[in-house]
Amino acid sequence: MYLALKQCLAGTAEQYLTDNGDQSMDRLPSGVYFESYEKDMAVVQTNGRWLLLVSFLAFLFLLPLSGNERILAVLNAAAISTIAALGLNILTGMCGQISLGHAAFVCVGAYVSAILTTRLGLPFWAGLIIAPFAAGCVGIAFGLPSLRVKGFYLIMATLAAQIILVNFLPYQLGELTAADTGLPVNPPQIGGIVLDTEGKIYYLMVGLAALMTFFSKNIARTKMGRAFVAIRDRDLAATVLGVPVYRYKLLAFFIGCFYAGLAGALFAHYTRIVTPEFFSIDMSILYLGMIIVGGMGRTAGSVIGAVFFTCLTELTNALAPLISESVPYLERSVFTFLNLAIPAILIAIFMIYEPRGLFHRWEIMKAYFQWWPYSKVT
Repeated sequence: MYLALKQCLAGTAEQYLTDNGDQSMDRLPSGVYFESYEKDMAVVQTNGRWLLLVSFLAFLFLLPLSGNERILAVLNAAAISTIAALGLNILTGMCGQISLGHAAFVCVGAYVSAILTTRLGLPFWAGLIIAPFAAGCVGIAFGLPSLRVKGFYLIMATLAAQIILVNFLPYQLGELTAADTGLPVNPPQIGGIVLDTEGKIYYLMVGLAALMTFFSKNIARTKMGRAFVAIRDRDLAATVLGVPVYRYKLLAFFIGCFYAGLAGALFAHYTRIVTPEFFSIDMSILYLGMIIVGGMGRTAGSVIGAVFFTCLTELTNALAPLISESVPYLERSVFTFLNLAIPAILIAIFMIYEPRGLFHRWEIMKAYFQWWPYSKVT
């Protein structure tokens, strides 16, 4: 038995099974073994995963050729939500700084880009670059209370950002923001090409979402990412270990709000109009729901959560006319309520029964097949 176990640990399970007459599993070694730290730390660790990744990217690249505007619209909306959710995941999931005003920083990015391009006549790329930095700087200002408070009190501080930046400030700036009627925004234009259709803007949206996902994944693997996790788990212990807690908390606010500002800039040029109603407290709660349902602290979880809730909203909106025809006495407000109630119920269910989110379920399933036939269903 000891020799058999030693053979398996040495990575020779295939030979072991063959020698013992189990020909049905002679090409199914259990587990993946790495011989260097570089291979163990690689983002994509096996040839099979590389194949899946390349196939998935090729599928996304070729998808606009289908000409289905409805699917492209859903994916464009999901890409914007993904960028915003990734920012909140860095701030709340990695660093543990709970924010209930994330939609406010999306609002900052949207208005900054809209004002720069519409009022000042700057090109689209200028607004796309300046807006995230503006939102990040505003995020630092509202992140200052995190240096002294945490938990419930930090939630109240970020809620103040939601009230000031969305419900108060836009209405005080008059014609500059046109909060009452909505500020018209030009469609994005790159090198003389106007991205005024779902197919044209698709590559910009999905490309930026993929790029920001890559950056987010690598932040978690750096010294900064490890400092974020240390602060989240126990900030006092992180201080004892020499981690500059205050600096990293403000840095987390800047990066998280930078992502939100980028999402806001894309949202403004995608919808071609900006109004504070788009960035209500409901959206802030929905962003929290995305990272909770997808998997708190996991980059892939944020992507899964954003796509999940975007598709859920689209499904609810698609079923609304069919239900209205079947049940004519139902008012339209009922479906507006369902758009809020269904995500809230799902968030509560996941917090109780699956607090680690959908991505944890995927990891369990992946581990089962990776370690078969030595895996155990739990």
